[in-house]
Amino acid sequence: MANTTRSTEHAGANRAHPKAARSDPDPRHVRGAEVRIDASSPLGELAPIWASMGYDEINYTYRPDGKRLLRSIGEFSPRPFHVRPHYMFCSGSGWGQPHWGNGNVYHEDADGNPHYDFTLLDQTYDAIVGAGHHVLVELGFTPKDLVPEKAYDVFPVIPSPTVYSAYEQGLWSFPPKDYGKWAGLCAATAEHVLERYGAEEVSNWVWELWNEPDIFYWRGTPEQYCELYTVTAEAIRSVLPQARVGGPSVTGGDDGAGFLRGFLEHCSRTGTPLDYVSFHTKGSAFTPWRTYGPMGAPPPVRESPSAVKMLFEVDRLLSVMGEFPEYADLPAIIDECDAGVPAHHSAYDNPNFRFQNTEYYPVFQAKLMKKLLDLSGRHRDNIEQATTWSFYFEGERYFEGTRSWTTQGGIEKPLMNAYRLFAKLGERRIGAESDAAWPIDDLSGREHGMPEEVDALASIAEDGTVAALVWRHGDDQYAADAETAATALGFTGLAAPAYTVTEYRIDAEHSNAHTVWEGLGSPQDPDAETLATIHARQGLETVGEPRLVEASEGGLRYETRLPLPSVSLVVLEPR
Repeated sequence: MANTTRSTEHAGANRAHPKAARSDPDPRHVRGAEVRIDASSPLGELAPIWASMGYDEINYTYRPDGKRLLRSIGEFSPRPFHVRPHYMFCSGSGWGQPHWGNGNVYHEDADGNPHYDFTLLDQTYDAIVGAGHHVLVELGFTPKDLVPEKAYDVFPVIPSPTVYSAYEQGLWSFPPKDYGKWAGLCAATAEHVLERYGAEEVSNWVWELWNEPDIFYWRGTPEQYCELYTVTAEAIRSVLPQARVGGPSVTGGDDGAGFLRGFLEHCSRTGTPLDYVSFHTKGSAFTPWRTYGPMGAPPPVRESPSAVKMLFEVDRLLSVMGEFPEYADLPAIIDECDAGVPAHHSAYDNPNFRFQNTEYYPVFQAKLMKKLLDLSGRHRDNIEQATTWSFYFEGERYFEGTRSWTTQGGIEKPLMNAYRLFAKLGERRIGAESDAAWPIDDLSGREHGMPEEVDALASIAEDGTVAALVWRHGDDQYAADAETAATALGFTGLAAPAYTVTEYRIDAEHSNAHTVWEGLGSPQDPDAETLATIHARQGLETVGEPRLVEASEGGLRYETRLPLPSVSLVVLEPR
């Protein structure tokens, strides 16, 4: 099975797809837009692909801030999130750090007999389930007692006073030396969670082998991964016959596409169960990722996330699925779907990561989810989840700039408000067309990423509430415009004679704790009064007050002005 497929399809002028969007020295701004929304044109169920999250730091899950964050999301979301932590089978003391964690489940006695300790995994899953969410179980990685001896030739043990050793450096990424013992571990885990959480809850869980086996997370061959997948699927199904089992959670790069193709060939040839296909995409890998300059220095190159890069990668991987008739219609889970990588790099590592603090990021997410739904429609309408790889980090400075929902002091970042807007959308999608939208017809390599646009995603709920998510955004985070874009939303097909209209907004001045913090002098040791002021502005805010508007012949026109960047949710509640 080949593990690489080099492709220049949709590549840029340099025959390679851009790794990030370069800042455009002469951006084109949108000055106005007409958005047409037809409430009488249902487009089917609006798939809530955003209801999914994951993170590396599994041991942060059950920390007080982690539990609070999970509960907060559960309180505003009308549906449970699927939550996917890394490192569940890694060995360790339960001490979590950025990009590392451990569930410490598997152990062997002096005679090599396995025994299991679910203490840390119970705390993790208790926090997730207790907040009303479901688990996406990522079965990885290799416990210390299952590391093959040859692995120590690659990562020799070096005595060190730090918590890291050869195991944390990478021994966990080697295939387990005994696939039978691995199968026993998987089956024992399935039995344990079934007993602890019950069949009804566990029936909602998703089971996945490993993470990104096309890169350094897997230091075996593709054939070894495929063999382990078959073993793993059989082990889980032996306990949970109806369990949803899948993979291979590859990256969006050229190697990922080739690995996915080989994996699907293996499942087809062997008849191994496969209930969904998973893969990843990232919007940027900055050059360099990490700088070592003075505090406050500008980035060496102004770069931003590229939504075009992400859509290109998803399009290619969905196309690989389409090569296999038996798998083309399976759900596609993009269980890492992020504007940048890695999550723990901050604005102090590279100033380009500053976007993760600002209003740019929630608007990017709104745009991305709509474009992914459009892209899904061009394939089999089978994108089921688009996971944000975001949680929180212990020990950060205020607004460190990492990819997270909250920052120090439990302050919610603007990103969190994007998900509050998603939560207010209705169950069915309706038609929404903007004359200033950027179409996804051409996903060729674009140096500056997706240009500025005004576009919309609209829905209708069972009670007739109409909601239109509308944004002004371009991939270039450094593009600025003092002028707002006059945006008119023309609603037709309305059933009620009048509506209460509310406009929720995220921009520099609304729903933005980061702007408030900056306005207070960017304090790194804020007193209680300052913290209260910031917390008071962290949630969703409206533009003006709700007002009653009459519909005329099933129509209603609503006008607003959108700064760059911004996103509004215009909600029409029937009266």
